[in-house]
Parts: sequence; C-alpha cells; structure tokens
Amino acid sequence: MFFLLGSVLFFWLITLVFFSKDIKAIQERDPAARSALEVALLYSGLHALVFHRIAHMLWTMKVPILPRLISQIARILSGIEIHPGAVIGDGLLIDHGTGVVIGETAIVGNNVTLYQGVTLGGTGKESGKRHPTLGNNIVVGAGAKILGNIVIGDNSYVGANSVVLQSVPPNATVVGVPGYVTKQDGEKIDKKLAHEQILDPVRRDIDEIARRLEALEKKA
Repeated sequence: MFFLLGSVLFFWLITLVFFSKDIKAIQERDPAARSALEVALLYSGLHALVFHRIAHMLWTMKVPILPRLISQIARILSGIEIHPGAVIGDGLLIDHGTGVVIGETAIVGNNVTLYQGVTLGGTGKESGKRHPTLGNNIVVGAGAKILGNIVIGDNSYVGANSVVLQSVPPNATVVGVPGYVTKQDGEKIDKKLAHEQILDPVRRDIDEIARRLEALEKKA
C-alpha cells in the first residue's frame, strides 16, 4: 500500500518538475485549469503524455515489448491510446481525452489541441508512413478522424466529427464527411454560401439536390 502510494506521489512529482512546459500550455489553453498542481494531479491527457514520453524514449532505444506495455497501461488509466512510435511535439493539450487514438507513425507538431474521441489513424495495412502528420498550432475537434499519410498544415482547425482523408493546407478550416475545406487564410472558399451552410458541406449538398428535384418537378 505504501509502495503504491509512494509510486503515485513520485509520478506526480516527476510530472510537475519535468513537464512544466506541457503543464503551462494546458493552463494557457484550458480555462478550467486553475493551477499547475491541479493539472499535474487530475489531467488524464497530461498523464497519457508523460507515459508516452517514457515509452517513446524506450521505443527509440529499440527496447522490446516494454514501450507497448507502458502505452497499454496508459490507455487503461487514461482512456487515451498513443503508440510509442508516435512523435509528439511540445505543448500538446488532450482535452478530456477519452477515446483519443494516435497511431504509430503519426507526427504531431507543437501546441496542438486534441479533443475527446479524436483518431489519428491509418487507412489499411499499408507499410511505412501510414498515419497523419499535424503541423503546429492545430485544433482538432471532438470525434474527428484524420486518416492516412496526409498532412494537416499549420494553424488549421478540424471540425468536430469530421473525417479527413486528404491533406489540408495551412491556415485552413476543414469540416464534414469527408473533410471539406471551408476557409483558408481567413477567407471563405465559397463566398456565395451563407455562414450556416459553409460550416456544413453535407447539408449544402442535400439542399442542392432538393433544389434540383424541385426544378425537375416544376418542368414535369
């Protein structure tokens, strides 16, 4: 019992000391984070990141089995699965985090925010680089799936529940299934569309079909 308690306290101490940069990033971007101690003690996204840093170091040293074991322990404790082979930059915020999956060859840049249910996954059994690369300062909304060896450019936003299968340019907003770029460099891609339509390309396509059917009925 005392050993277990001591191990937990040691883990939190290590987190406070060696992950101060990640803790600061969480405090800056999450209004619910009231103190560094609270983040170190209670944020599952940070805990998963701590486990990943250790597992990734062992992975790069080609230590067998142990890195995957650490990642699985982290998954059980946090609900977040990060393959030890994934490369993750500084300042990652995994907000809430339940259901987040980051694949083996994924690369995540600096100051990226991932909400719950996000998947950075592959599309099949291809070999080599098969997971996405995320640039810096990216926000990925809850439930979004980014799949395959594609690149999400710096400063981009991926809307909640989007499924992104193609690369996204920098400074872009992508939403929908499949993902559709609606805004780039602050400009709407289709200026003729109303704001509520441009944020939902699926609804836009349905409305277009409805208009065509109505036109055909009038001609009949």
